[in-house]
Amino acid sequence: GKIPFTPCTLSSPMSKDSLEALCGTYAVPEDRAHPDGRKVTLNIAWLQPTANGEQQPDPVFFLAGGPGQSAVQSYPPLDPVFRDIRKQRSVLLIDQRGTGKSNLLACPTPEDEADAAFSPAAMQAQAAACAAQLSKKADLRFYTTTDAVADLDAVRQAIGARQVNLVGVSYGTRVAQQYAMRHPQATRSIVLDSVVPNTLGLGNIFARNLDDALALQFGLCSKDPACKGRLGDPRVELDTLLAKLRAQPVTVDYRDARSGERKQGVLRAETVAGLVRMYAYMPLAAGLLPLLIHEANAGHYDGLMALARMLSDGMQDAMAMGMQLSVVCSEDAGSMVARADDAGTVLGNQMAEGMAAMCKVWPKGRVPADFHQPLSTAVPALVLEGEFDPVTPPRYGREVVQSLPNGRLFVLKGQGHSVLGAGCMPKLFTQFIEKTDAKALDGRCLDSLAYPAPFLDYNGAAP
Repeated sequence: GKIPFTPCTLSSPMSKDSLEALCGTYAVPEDRAHPDGRKVTLNIAWLQPTANGEQQPDPVFFLAGGPGQSAVQSYPPLDPVFRDIRKQRSVLLIDQRGTGKSNLLACPTPEDEADAAFSPAAMQAQAAACAAQLSKKADLRFYTTTDAVADLDAVRQAIGARQVNLVGVSYGTRVAQQYAMRHPQATRSIVLDSVVPNTLGLGNIFARNLDDALALQFGLCSKDPACKGRLGDPRVELDTLLAKLRAQPVTVDYRDARSGERKQGVLRAETVAGLVRMYAYMPLAAGLLPLLIHEANAGHYDGLMALARMLSDGMQDAMAMGMQLSVVCSEDAGSMVARADDAGTVLGNQMAEGMAAMCKVWPKGRVPADFHQPLSTAVPALVLEGEFDPVTPPRYGREVVQSLPNGRLFVLKGQGHSVLGAGCMPKLFTQFIEKTDAKALDGRCLDSLAYPAPFLDYNGAAP
């Protein structure tokens, strides 16, 4: 096609192996209404087919989550899932505008640990400062999902592909649905892993969905006599800890998980709630939470503090907050409202109120009138959900698949967010991309998935 590529190596902190690839760039207008104006240079990696012989002409486009993750940086740990697909097909990784090396829109995380730093007013001030800084290199109105969809089709045309297969994870499923809606003839198939329905506003979904998932995940301990006898009821323990920290945050001496150095930090209820939320994405890791929470209630806070700080540092590196705000403030701002029903949840209304305050000062782009219409298409679709997903629960998948006559939903037992690599799912995924017939897949191999056992101590679960 029109894009020159040169050899490169892809690596990720989450993957021990590096990947050989070809890398290139492709410039697109930042504002398509003014094609002669500023350009966004899209960063692209091309993973070529690995087997000799016939190669399929329709590549796979991997669409990262967030919003704010880089496709190029987040793909390497998933490469084993794509191993068989890559025998005959190319995989294209395109950093969505505002992420990775495609004019990254990153906001620094404030280091202020005072209580006021978590208030909506403080978050709004941080957003205003970030917008002012980033506006020197970007018009923040043009970093929405709709702009990204136009970029994807521009790249498709530039590489000379008649059709593509879209594989979206989390927020990437929104991009995939919007692309299939705008360019159905160019879409051979879509895979929606942990799907965000087009109809959904992201503003106030997090608190209730997290509590529902915690009820399932903590239930594994509550139903286990050994776990409950040693660690108590995890939800009661968590509520006790959050109430204690809301009344009085605790200064904690802990060992930094990255450097091994002794450090000091302030553990707040917001810190613990954020940690619980992110660990709930991975039920296997969340099996450690009842133990950590129980120990914190006994006065041993260092484990929670070390994990929270490690998670915070990792999220800052992996997520482009400026791009995220351009997306959600343009597309979801109307749903960012406090609800009385959420007041007693782990997250409460703080997240919705904080995001609403930030969006008041963030530049907003235009959204098509039909943006939140359900995707209704004959394009073959494979829809995946984790039973314990704390952000995109199975009911979202059931909603989406209703308007996809050639779609099929799999709910994976005991799994959390992003399930493409769980159990035999890579095999089913490969079969779907090859045949584009989700209804013909034999999903009985998924029955062998097991529920993760909660940790009773740092040696693991009971034998």
